[in-house]
Amino acid sequence: MPHLQQQSDMMDKLVSLCKRRGFIFQSSEIYGGLAATWDYGPLGTELKRNVKDVWWRSIVFERGDIEGLDAAILMRPETWMASGHVSSFEDTLVDCKSCKKRFKVEHVNGKSCPECGGELTEARQFNLMLKTHLGPIEDEGSLTYLRPETAQGIFVNFKNVLDSMRRKIPFGIAQMGKSFRNEVTTKSFTFRSREFEQMEIEYFVKPGTDEEWYHRWVEERFSWYIRFGIRKENLRKRQHEKHELAHYAKACTDIEYRFPFGWSELEGIANRTDFDLKQHSRLSGKEIEYFDDETKERYIPYVIEPSGGIDRSILAFLCDAYREEEVRGEKRVVLGLHKSLAPLKVAVLPLLRNRQEIVELAGRITDDLRVRMRVKYDDTASIGRLYRRQDEIGTPYCVTVDVDSLADRKVTVRDRDTMKQDRIDVSRVKEYLTERLES
Repeated sequence: MPHLQQQSDMMDKLVSLCKRRGFIFQSSEIYGGLAATWDYGPLGTELKRNVKDVWWRSIVFERGDIEGLDAAILMRPETWMASGHVSSFEDTLVDCKSCKKRFKVEHVNGKSCPECGGELTEARQFNLMLKTHLGPIEDEGSLTYLRPETAQGIFVNFKNVLDSMRRKIPFGIAQMGKSFRNEVTTKSFTFRSREFEQMEIEYFVKPGTDEEWYHRWVEERFSWYIRFGIRKENLRKRQHEKHELAHYAKACTDIEYRFPFGWSELEGIANRTDFDLKQHSRLSGKEIEYFDDETKERYIPYVIEPSGGIDRSILAFLCDAYREEEVRGEKRVVLGLHKSLAPLKVAVLPLLRNRQEIVELAGRITDDLRVRMRVKYDDTASIGRLYRRQDEIGTPYCVTVDVDSLADRKVTVRDRDTMKQDRIDVSRVKEYLTERLES
């Protein structure tokens, strides 16, 4: 019980920090909030952009075999018929007649509400897709859906990308974007939301080579999280049992993170075989074969799919970075985010805001740094409080301008993680920081 309480306390602290420091807010909060929807504040927006940037750079820029795509959220409803979402993307749910809460059948034992003990309704099927209508008249013909995943936008564009970019198998298509699911279980902060962003790859391979590529992608994606700061002991790989596999999957491995609420999925790597391309070919009547010029073979590629959640990744990075320590008898809260992910890279802090010369010098340093990195000027508290504020939001470096700076033209640069301070000539500050932020 103490261990569970400690985990709960840690999550509460993180949620509080996110609200207080401008990372994540409850959507529509002034109207009482909308369950399982979240707004990213000023610092959260920067963190999210940085997570997306490092993923895109490592997947598209650093490799020579992946192209990017940004498909529309709205698609023809036939897309979701081919994928199986219309017929099988459902949860079996029960409602409590007393407290009105809704539960998945697999989360209920017996016929009583797990929350209040009240009587439950008969089980019913709910489709997880969010419906909408296109055009001025809402009828059967105008019905469509907000996409529940980004994958199908890639599959229907397979031939477009293949032909326009003159690609050969194996190659991949990467996409980031919003998806929507009418989730019933919406606990654990941003872990499970109704509106969320995915970072997804569909990697097309020759049948028979799929198992090799599947294992390669499992290892590559596992390493990516470690590369950007997640501790290895907080990650694990969990291969799905046969009864867990989706209807399209030959194999699937989840990369799981040890959140304060337990081990849960960050990303899934699935061998989807040729299911999706065959389905779209059949329903559309269009040929989606690949022709190999060298071997003169025709075949429908198999697909390896690494699919991760951006919002879940952000939550994992925040959980893993959060720490509390005691410094000179005081508690110090630190977000030890990887430098590439930190919302602010540098804070410039004038020691005395009532000394015009110090303020002006700090302002010039800020403007000089701003063209290369995200920098924040702050003179709204004592230097001790300013340091603690920047530690708590994960800023890797603080530059302090003091009285001596006016004479020796040097400033103090403080490292977030070691708290070590270096005295640097003003003319070298940009070079000094750039070297450390890019290393």
